[in-house]
Amino acid sequence: MALKIGVDVGGTNTDAVIVDHKCRVLGAEKVPTTKNVGESIYRALDRVLSSSGVNPQEIKYLMMGTTQCRNAILESRHLAKIGILRLGAPAGLAVEPLYTWPEELKNAVGNNWAIVNGGVEYDGTLISPVNPEEISEVLYDFKRKGIEALAVSSIFSPVSYEQEIRVKQLAQKIFGPAFPITLSHEVGSIGLLERENSAALNAAISKVAAEAANGLEEALRLRGIEAKTFFSQNDGTLMSLEYAKKFPVLTICSGPSNSLRGAAFLSGLTNCIVVDVGGTSTDIGVMINGFPRESADPVELGEVKTNFRMPDLISLAIGGGSVVEEVDGVLKIGPRSLGYKLTTDGLAWGGATFTVTDAFLACRQDNVGYPGADLSNLRNVDTKFGEKVLHKILLDVEMAVEKIKIRPGPIPIVVVGGGSLLLPNKIGDVEVIRPRYYQYANALGAAIAQVSAEVDRIWALGDVKREEALEQTQKQALKKAVSAGADPGSVKVVDVEEVPLPYMPQRAVRIKVKAIGYLAEVE
Repeated sequence: MALKIGVDVGGTNTDAVIVDHKCRVLGAEKVPTTKNVGESIYRALDRVLSSSGVNPQEIKYLMMGTTQCRNAILESRHLAKIGILRLGAPAGLAVEPLYTWPEELKNAVGNNWAIVNGGVEYDGTLISPVNPEEISEVLYDFKRKGIEALAVSSIFSPVSYEQEIRVKQLAQKIFGPAFPITLSHEVGSIGLLERENSAALNAAISKVAAEAANGLEEALRLRGIEAKTFFSQNDGTLMSLEYAKKFPVLTICSGPSNSLRGAAFLSGLTNCIVVDVGGTSTDIGVMINGFPRESADPVELGEVKTNFRMPDLISLAIGGGSVVEEVDGVLKIGPRSLGYKLTTDGLAWGGATFTVTDAFLACRQDNVGYPGADLSNLRNVDTKFGEKVLHKILLDVEMAVEKIKIRPGPIPIVVVGGGSLLLPNKIGDVEVIRPRYYQYANALGAAIAQVSAEVDRIWALGDVKREEALEQTQKQALKKAVSAGADPGSVKVVDVEEVPLPYMPQRAVRIKVKAIGYLAEVE
């Protein structure tokens, strides 16, 4: 029988869940995340295999979600030094690359960019041809500056991407065939600046993604597991490990998406609000027809605007490891968190830092579910102060739930995550649902996910008819999903958006297609 393992590497804990072909849970474990991601994954795999008694040879699939890439951007650390080359002169000189990036993040990626001749109009008409000598001169300058990855953008490249391909060919001659190169038409949609930002972020997290992927492969090798591996992406579906290495920016919101999918599966609800309480943050999202609702607005990450698929979330900097302080009578919870150091530096574990979990344990007077916590360390904690902390968290969550609602009136609320015990059984007037295995919802969400892909492009309805444009876009989406690891026999189009573009010299339409399929069987 082919079994699946879902793994979620968070900032505080790494979770692993084993499920069978009917998605029944056979084992679930949680270990603290350490600086070495591969070691954390190995310990989680080792523990869940040992506790479940499952033979590693029965594991045929492994799906992983992680917040490592997202945290690298938010904290401006462990990022690759990148070069950004835009094909846009003379039309695209007004706003320089990285213009909207915060200084700290801009400096962390090296702030190397250039704008050269190139780009096309919305209908594919050339703005200006590329100049190989001009491009090579820029690339050699990037090489002297020691860049570790390259991002290439071009005006309307989703319409015609040949110029970006030409730059990639030139760059591979200078940097070598294995050098990380991101082409903007592969990660973003129409808007140049957001697409360019997405490509630059993808290049910047290439090192972090490679470390996570290599750590996963090493952990599987050490534990004797020969499984087909996938990463979960921002919309809660899967892509192959090789695809994730190439496009890690598509994984940056996979953690919350996995939690939403896992919560819906565990509760049996396809339409609900999900509250996921972790060690550092609390994410509130909405499930519609079994998938996370996507954000309609451009998504900012580290104050950088992007335009790729992201779930619509409200994130609060409150979790089980959040540090609690009272300064001049004002209660402050987070954003600083002990993360994986909770079980060494937290008050209940003999440390000196008072956290949300300490407040909860002091009020509950029960350490079940918190191994190693000693309630005698909390004897000097004022329980009234602890209740004040928990009440403030509840008010913040209630307010976030009201904001994210899609309609007035009661909507089912599912609470999951290792820190969800901090919340009472009622949020507002609604009795919450806390399903079995609630603390492993993120890893389970990864284990049950499907594979998807999306194509978003503009068609000039001159030489091509509307029906042909629709058909070609759908074929591209289906092909992209299969490339990402889907079974060709199960892939189908699940969403088509068609928007006519007014005020153009000729008729034009924007077509967006999403395709989804089940995992391809292991041979």
